[in-house]
Amino acid sequence: MNEWTCTVCGYVYNQELGDPDGGIAPGTKFEDIPDDWVCPVCGVGKDMFELN
Repeated sequence: MNEWTCTVCGYVYNQELGDPDGGIAPGTKFEDIPDDWVCPVCGVGKDMFELN
C-alpha cells in the first residue's frame, strides 16, 4: 500500500483509515480521492502530496 505525505505539514494519508471527516471512506486509494479534497491538517490540495 502506498503512503502519500503532505509536503507542507507532514500529514500522511492512510488508505486504511481514509478521511471520514473529509468525506473519504476507509479503503479509498489516494488516486481515487476527488481533486477538490484538501489536507485535513493544513488545507492544501492533493497536488501538494508526494508518494513515499
